[in-house]
Amino acid sequence: MPQTLAELSQSLFATLGLGGTTNSLQIPSNEGLRECLLLVDGLGKNAIDEFSNKTKHLRALEYRETLFATFPSTTATSLTSLGTGVLSGEHGMVGYTMRVPHSGTPERILNALKWDERVDPVVWQPKATLFERANQAGIRTSHIAGKRYAESGFTRAALRGGIYRGANNNEEISSAAADALKDANSFAYLYLNDVDDASHNSGFGSDKFLTALERVDQLIGLLLERLPKGARLWVTSDHGMINRRDFVVVGKGNDLLKDVRLMAGEPRVRYLYVEAEKISQVKQRWEEFLGDRAEILTRSEAIAAGLYGAVVLDHVKERIGDLIVIAKGELILVEIERESQQCAMVGHHGGTTQAEVEIPLLTQRI
Repeated sequence: MPQTLAELSQSLFATLGLGGTTNSLQIPSNEGLRECLLLVDGLGKNAIDEFSNKTKHLRALEYRETLFATFPSTTATSLTSLGTGVLSGEHGMVGYTMRVPHSGTPERILNALKWDERVDPVVWQPKATLFERANQAGIRTSHIAGKRYAESGFTRAALRGGIYRGANNNEEISSAAADALKDANSFAYLYLNDVDDASHNSGFGSDKFLTALERVDQLIGLLLERLPKGARLWVTSDHGMINRRDFVVVGKGNDLLKDVRLMAGEPRVRYLYVEAEKISQVKQRWEEFLGDRAEILTRSEAIAAGLYGAVVLDHVKERIGDLIVIAKGELILVEIERESQQCAMVGHHGGTTQAEVEIPLLTQRI
């Protein structure tokens, strides 16, 4: 089975002695009992392969192995797997946007990163996080990220439990990490979104991307200087990126929205919610229009293929589309009402290409 962020977080907490976790990555024990995990949003393996030679500190880290993004290869799903140690079939964060079952007619769509105050984060994702479990076991956990994320619905659903330390620049992040790990038996999770933001706005490999990568490198340098002796630094990501070269505006000059009650997901993976008796017709319509530019699965086919993990809970199934449309190549599937916004984005992720799903795991002992 591919190793994901769920296996990584479980493995790291296992080295700190947290019960009920599995060290499937076979990470050696660390007598320093201090683990620092820096997650750089959007820093896929392709970024390391193509651009790490432009960095000083990043390229000096040990490349331990290649991990794989969850499905869809999107931040909300991947980070919830990191926070809970399980895949989306169990934690239920099955995409960037997804249906809120039984929420009215038409049913509402939840944007996982912007949230909806009508949805209780703990009800939506009730599984105890690894941060919560670690705290109960006496392991000091910290979550270091932008101040704006502190009380977000997504943070409370996916990553609750750690001491939240708001930090908006490299100085603040590195200082907070050093403080978080000053005592043994501690874990610090750091999040940085500069690379993802630059890729979305200007493209993977663009000048803005390279500037963002330089900021990541500077942060790694500060962490190597400031983390206490005995700590281990780990660097990984939630997904890679591709640059779009083709797009279809769904429902504009085509009949792709016919018989579709709701469409969610994101431009690389779309969820279509359809009445049961219309599913085969809609599937055929999309297949005839898109041809080999997309793979279209029914919910049962996607689950049987293991896209959401070995376990898919009943209440989670209702959030997944009746049909799942996975764009191939560099295609994006655009919503009419967000056409200008989504077409303006150069970099995208969510799909199943190698560039989107391969993520690096690098490390350095302090």
